Amino acid sequence: MLRLMLLRHAKSDWGDRSLDDIDRPLNARGRAAARTMAAYFAAEDLLPDLILCSSAQRTRETLAHLLPCLDGEYDIRVQADLYYQNENTYMPILRKDGGTARNLLLIGHNPATEETALSLAGSGPADAIEDMGLKFPTGALAILDFKFETWAKLEPESGHLDRFVKPRDLEIPDE
Repeated sequence: MLRLMLLRHAKSDWGDRSLDDIDRPLNARGRAAARTMAAYFAAEDLLPDLILCSSAQRTRETLAHLLPCLDGEYDIRVQADLYYQNENTYMPILRKDGGTARNLLLIGHNPATEETALSLAGSGPADAIEDMGLKFPTGALAILDFKFETWAKLEPESGHLDRFVKPRDLEIPDE
């Protein structure tokens, strides 16, 4: 069985218009949301063995907030193709780069994060799938489980949505 954790980066800062999009950092709200999601990962024992992270500054900062809360051994790959991808979903990247990971965390961007989650969710709580389809906000996490043993078999509607979690639905830790 495989588990995919799709995390959209936390809220980014648009204050410095001279920065290229890829270089935008998290804003204060984004940092707080990233800490909230990190605490959620720890509380729920969500332990990836592979982390695929976009090369954008805001995704790398989101990852930096998660790392202190992740126990065990894991492989981290910062990949430019998660930022520059041309597809509407991350499925081709997951098929190609998932390797032997049982629990894979992908930290990416919309619309690809949302489209990937919606495309893969063949079953799961109807209210969570509907909520995810209405909006996949920054910092949100979709967790999908698959009955097969290799990422190469990833196909639309092949997963079961375990849960959809938004930072605003969780308690935000103090700075």
